[in-house]
Amino acid sequence: MRILIDESLPSYLKKMMADHEAVTVQEAGWAGLKNGELLSRAELSYRVFLTADKNLRYQQNIEGRQLGLIVFPTNKLSVVKKLSDQLKTALAEVRDGQCVELTLPDT
Repeated sequence: MRILIDESLPSYLKKMMADHEAVTVQEAGWAGLKNGELLSRAELSYRVFLTADKNLRYQQNIEGRQLGLIVFPTNKLSVVKKLSDQLKTALAEVRDGQCVELTLPDT
């Protein structure tokens, strides 16, 4: 699965998704793009967009896009690492035009 990782998330996510083709926004050459333009470009080449921007789903119309959105509760690396199982489940379940929000792990 081709996955795009937002610039606000740690690049460590690529290691968590070794079974997928994951690329960061920076690697794609899209750093600094506004959300609408970023999503429009992403849906042409990627199946899922990972972000920690909780407002993205309200600022942009995700429904109808050819891309799934997975939202992390934070971009803090220690938390992101703990969300590995949730992420795997979300990747298996997310569909085009759908947003899945991951939740903070129990401490």
